Amino acid sequence: MADPAGPVPHPTPADDTPADPASIASTPATTAPIGSTPTDPAPPGGRAAGMPAVDSRAGRPQGPIFLVGCQRSGTTMLRLVLDSHSRVSCGPETRFLTDMRRIVGRDWERLARFGFPREYWLGRIADFFGGIQTDYARSRGKTRWADKTPLYALSIDFLAEVFPDAQFVHVIRDGRDVVVSHRKRFGYWSAVKCVVKWPRYIRVARAAGARLPAGRYHELRYEETVTDPEKAMRGLFEFLGEPWEAGVLDYDGKQHDVAGKYTAEADRRRAAAGTDAPIYGSRVGTYRRELDPFLRVLVRVFSGATLRELGYR
Repeated sequence: MADPAGPVPHPTPADDTPADPASIASTPATTAPIGSTPTDPAPPGGRAAGMPAVDSRAGRPQGPIFLVGCQRSGTTMLRLVLDSHSRVSCGPETRFLTDMRRIVGRDWERLARFGFPREYWLGRIADFFGGIQTDYARSRGKTRWADKTPLYALSIDFLAEVFPDAQFVHVIRDGRDVVVSHRKRFGYWSAVKCVVKWPRYIRVARAAGARLPAGRYHELRYEETVTDPEKAMRGLFEFLGEPWEAGVLDYDGKQHDVAGKYTAEADRRRAAAGTDAPIYGSRVGTYRRELDPFLRVLVRVFSGATLRELGYR
């Protein structure tokens, strides 16, 4: 698997805006997504007070859900919890939505010659991406879609423009444990780069979340989730406006579209932890025994301020 880590450590990291890949999706979908912006050129930001779309029959949000956070922070576990809810579908990572940012970014001067306003293009992006997610959700008997792509933590502002009724769930884990997990999963060099990547993800995502209206951004600590899963998940589903279902905690007993290598890795980790529970806390604080002296120094220099800001001691 490719190493998803960010730039090499440097006292002054590069600009926070991720580079746009070279290709874009070019064919818009015609299926209107659940809770998406309409296909007419009305400004996506025009929804009253920027609040999530609400199902008037049930009084609950209907907009999409984006689950984000630095890789190795527990986003996959949370994805499976969401996907276990009877109303919510959370499929495989997409990763390509932010490729389309170039349409209204660096390619805008050229594309504006079509004569359509920026809002029109944002609506078309929503139609295409939301249409895929909606079709997938409906094929599984679900009424609301969610997307788990850690990389989108760096593009919340753009996603909020495309889907003005979206809610964002930011999973945060102790950066020292994230570094350890990068080393074990992707190799030592990935762990070295992670000491800069982790605080960058935290900083960019939290700044974007602070700019959103109330009810659209929620932070979820990994440590609290694995220590008291029911309490943490009840809070999450309350934020999402979805009814509580105890079965979401037993996500292992449900069908999900996941790669076989994930199932094998999850089984291996549970065996090492000596448990068969889907959610367990044995990986909290692994840095105390698995972070070597060199990585400890790098973490202190490059991640220390963010760790203190988040209350990690």
